[in-house]
Amino acid sequence: MRLYKLRLASVVEQGSRLYSLPETGWDELLARDDLAQFLEDRIAAGCAESGFTFSPEDLLPPIGRQEVWAAGVTYFRSRSARMEEAKSAGGGSFYDRVYQAERPELFFKATAHRVAGSGQQVRIRSDSHWNVPEPELTLLVASSGRITGYTIGNDMSSRDIEGENPLYLPQAKIYDQCCALGPGILVTNDALDDTTEIDLVIARSGVTVFAGKTSLASMKRRPQVLVEYLFRECSFPHGCFLLTGTGIVPPETFTLQIGDEIRITIEPIGTLINYVR
Repeated sequence: MRLYKLRLASVVEQGSRLYSLPETGWDELLARDDLAQFLEDRIAAGCAESGFTFSPEDLLPPIGRQEVWAAGVTYFRSRSARMEEAKSAGGGSFYDRVYQAERPELFFKATAHRVAGSGQQVRIRSDSHWNVPEPELTLLVASSGRITGYTIGNDMSSRDIEGENPLYLPQAKIYDQCCALGPGILVTNDALDDTTEIDLVIARSGVTVFAGKTSLASMKRRPQVLVEYLFRECSFPHGCFLLTGTGIVPPETFTLQIGDEIRITIEPIGTLINYVR
């Protein structure tokens, strides 16, 4: 089932039917480690109103008081790209060491006010000249540390800033509208199959200027391992989101431009659509 955050209510999609949960707090929902069962019980008990409809314009980013964190260098393609961009700064080997190490790279990404939803705008930094989206499977993690769902994340990144010096990573990654999540949350107790594909399409004036595809089979680190490291010394009373890294990196000659459309598709979650400003 899918869970959506709208302007007036939370909505559950199960099969071809929609159910409204107007009285249930979003943070309360996302903190639960029995989220799937809770939603099933609500529907079965008839407490949710059926026949609810909504349009894409009603969607909000599926986040409340949760923090967004991210993992880096979880795909070989990302490792290679980041080694290349940091080579001139003497940091090229750092990323290979992280890729080979037991401990993953984890970093803070955003709070809700810096997160865009599907159909909304993301930004590129005014002091950067090399910017890319990073399409990522994103985990919803309950306050207990249990993975309870999945959404799509866009980890906007300024590659020239990070490449200048790896210590500039926060500036390359964290700024207003630096992240997008959506369109909703796939709520399930089952892990996604390794054959699950991530598709990225970037269009400019209606013309595709970049397209790429990868699958979860290319991830070196398993989602639960990333969560275990994140929760070692951090608590998340409202749950959290964890972006799991990217395996799709445009060539060095490519950079986003204002007006570009970014479409990231992960079935069975859906498609996250954002526009650059």
